[in-house]
Amino acid sequence: MADDNFIDYIKIHCRSGHGGAGSVHFHRDRINAKGGPDGGDGGRGGHVILEGDRNMWTLLPLRYRKHVIAGPGGAGGGGHRSGADGEDVVLKVPLGTIAHDVDTDLLECEITQHGERKILLEGGIGGQGNAHFKSSTRQTPRYAQPGREGKEGWKILELKMLADVGLVGFPNAGKSTLLSVISAARPKIGAYPFTTLKPNLGIVSYYDNKSFVVADIPGIIEGAHEGKGLGLRFLRHIERNAVLLFMVPCDSADIQTEYHTLLDEVEKFNPELLDKPRVIAISKSDLIDEELREMISADLPTSWEPIFISAIDQSGTQELKDRLWKSLVANVQ
Repeated sequence: MADDNFIDYIKIHCRSGHGGAGSVHFHRDRINAKGGPDGGDGGRGGHVILEGDRNMWTLLPLRYRKHVIAGPGGAGGGGHRSGADGEDVVLKVPLGTIAHDVDTDLLECEITQHGERKILLEGGIGGQGNAHFKSSTRQTPRYAQPGREGKEGWKILELKMLADVGLVGFPNAGKSTLLSVISAARPKIGAYPFTTLKPNLGIVSYYDNKSFVVADIPGIIEGAHEGKGLGLRFLRHIERNAVLLFMVPCDSADIQTEYHTLLDEVEKFNPELLDKPRVIAISKSDLIDEELREMISADLPTSWEPIFISAIDQSGTQELKDRLWKSLVANVQ
């Protein structure tokens, strides 16, 4: 059920409120039967607003809310009374949510902080009452401005998970198993491809009460940047990671080729991702002995500096944490 609940992409139709009309009114009382104009302004139409909520991890609450309509502004009244502002609609979203327009595909806003608010669609401005149009040559203006119409359009909300480290690897590279060992996360684990169908987050404890967040995304296959497998659906989640951890199993037919294929898919999806610090881990090292490790290391480029790890016997996991923390600190500086 948890897999079904993770929604990271929705399309909704939004409409902000129309501004209220200005009032045409003249002051009248028992003393003054022909007072001047005193029509008030119309109220602002309601906004459509996104608000960050750190307690949310999915866009599921918005999945079945296809139409979002903010309230209209109230009309102005006599005695310079302004109309009430229209009711805003506040959509709570997980941190890491971005919004862009369906027609233009332009990024309109992104939410990264708890309680952060961004206006997705502004409400229409209220019209001015006839009191604004009085002049020395026009003492009794009998017109006022209508309220400005609100805005509407289809918007796409996408969730890009916020994490310090992103795990990158082919299906069955051992990413989920590693996450379950180094953190308290309990992702689904199985000996078949695409066991992971949704990103999983885990908090990794480090020395002196320090910690960092690791994101496990579904496995990448060749052609992922074109949408093959679960490609485009989940590659976007590593765009917000500070460090990328590439995992290649030791029983791979060609470790170098597999790594470069992963690197190529990441580059084709977003070339800027190659500017992020990278750590390379050779997983499932419990399947080989020390002699085979040395042979594999001798065949790999010296610039790789790979770490042999095993989630089964937890060998190399502390060294991996040290390397990741060092990369994170260097990246911040």
